[in-house]
Amino acid sequence: MVTLRYVTTPSFDLGPDHLELRDWVHSFAADVIRPAAPEWDEREEFPWPVLEEAAKIGLYSLDFFATQSFDQSGLGIPVTMEELFWGDAGIGLAIVGTALAAAGVSANGTPEQVGEWVPEMFGQPGDLRLGAFCSSEPDAGSDVGAMRTRATYDEATDEWVVNGTKTWATNGGLADVHVVTAVVDPDLRSRGQASFVVPPGTKGLSQGQKFHKHGIRASHTAEVVLDQVRVPGRCLLGGKEKLDARLARAREGTRAGGNASMATFERTRPAVGAQAVGIARAAYEVALDYAGTREQFGRPIIENQAIAFALADMKTSIDAARLLVWRAAWMASQGKTFEAAEGSMSKLVAGETAVKVTGQAMQILGGNGFTREYPVERMARDAKIYTIFEGTSEIQRLVIARAISGAQVR
Repeated sequence: MVTLRYVTTPSFDLGPDHLELRDWVHSFAADVIRPAAPEWDEREEFPWPVLEEAAKIGLYSLDFFATQSFDQSGLGIPVTMEELFWGDAGIGLAIVGTALAAAGVSANGTPEQVGEWVPEMFGQPGDLRLGAFCSSEPDAGSDVGAMRTRATYDEATDEWVVNGTKTWATNGGLADVHVVTAVVDPDLRSRGQASFVVPPGTKGLSQGQKFHKHGIRASHTAEVVLDQVRVPGRCLLGGKEKLDARLARAREGTRAGGNASMATFERTRPAVGAQAVGIARAAYEVALDYAGTREQFGRPIIENQAIAFALADMKTSIDAARLLVWRAAWMASQGKTFEAAEGSMSKLVAGETAVKVTGQAMQILGGNGFTREYPVERMARDAKIYTIFEGTSEIQRLVIARAISGAQVR
């Protein structure tokens, strides 16, 4: 006799609350973000005025991100991300960049630390604050075991002394609160790392090189230099007792728990995938509209199979990527284990879809797609980062391969 098991799965139809959320964020993206996007892309500066407008309506706020993070369906964050990045990826990242630092505290900190530091990352209208998550280093990006930033405990003062240089930090140096990963036991490599909050105004933390980027130019990306930075013991995320226990297990060769950086990335990969979906959808819509109005040889170019089939492939790829993102977000909200690295799947497919679709959109627009008179060239520049940051496409494949095989694929 076969026993049927009914498993609750996410609905493919957004309910009234999610539809209202989607329309609200979309309206802000269309009315505020899109008109400002070309200017801030050219200026390569942080778009403070746009962030202020987002704060005024409650879009840039702790309450908003907390509400969406606790959405039981898991879809609040992906829906928000897709609409914001449909507006513009650079400005979108300026609005949500703080959320990565907040996720770092939430993933690794105690409830008291979350309550103390996450509000300090947002501020309020007229007094905006930023957070920055600092993990990558010049010689340690995907290879987290090569991290060189060191944190040494000063028992006499109950302080941690942090030294090193971080790179590719969103809001780095510009932020009020920095979340920094560092090595506390070099012999344990990636298992000997911990995360620290560096409070506002801490001496020894400074901004290094600001990067001038191919895309997402409105988002501030820079090095963060830590020179004899002393942070109070209470700023060790999770607390020293928990850290000591984890390190002891690692030294004994038993399972020591997750890596601090990886715990943050695992929580955010579906959201990053949703950002890529937003970029791809925006480019597809421009190309679809253009193909319906642009005439060659006496008819709209969409009547040519080459163009129509390209658009069909673009739409199919976008929908497939979105479904992978929604599945991963739903699984995370339900506390389900990513047994086949479903979070990495969503980010991998969405990132590569964004690159492919924006490139196809440029091709459909022809010469116009290569100019800044149309937004697809900016979208194509923005899309490329989604196969690189928060784990390259190669790293996502490595994670997936290890998950499905159980082998230590290298």
